[in-house]
Amino acid sequence: GKTCAFIDAEHALDPVYAKKLGVDIDALLVSQPDTGEQALEICDALARSGAIDVMVVDSVAALTPKAEIEGEMGDSHMGLQARMLSQAMRKLTGNLKQSNCMCIFINQIRMKIGVMFGNPETTTGGNALKFYASVRLDIRRTGAIKEGDEVVGNETRIKVV
Repeated sequence: GKTCAFIDAEHALDPVYAKKLGVDIDALLVSQPDTGEQALEICDALARSGAIDVMVVDSVAALTPKAEIEGEMGDSHMGLQARMLSQAMRKLTGNLKQSNCMCIFINQIRMKIGVMFGNPETTTGGNALKFYASVRLDIRRTGAIKEGDEVVGNETRIKVV
C-alpha cells in the first residue's frame, strides 16, 4: 500500500526472492548507486520529494565514499565513511521528518580486535546512525523453519538496542 524505495548499495537485490517475501517488485523504486555520496544524495532527494513513504538503504557497509573508490588499493581512508554519514544524517533527518518518510538503514556487525571486556561487536559507519536513529534493532537468524526437508523460512531473534 505504501510507496517504497530500495537503495541497493550492495548491488545484491534478488527480485525473485523479494517477490517470495511479498515485495511488490513492479511498484518498488530501485536505485543502485556507485558511491556512498550518490546513495545518500538519492535518499535526501527522495525524502525532500515527499513522494516516498518507506526507504531502505542496503547496506551501510556498502556505502563506499567516492574518494575510496577512486583511490589506490593501499590508500588510507580512515573515518571517511563516518564523516560522510554524519554529514548526510544532519541533512536527511529534517527532510525525513517533514515528509513523514521512514528510512531503514541495514548494517552489518564487525568484530572489534583485541577487546577483552565488553561486547566485541560493532557496526560500520561511525556513531552518526546510532545518534540519529529513533529505533535500532539487532536482528539475528537463530534457525531455519522447515516443511519436511525444504527450508521455507528463518527463525529470528530481534532485540531493541
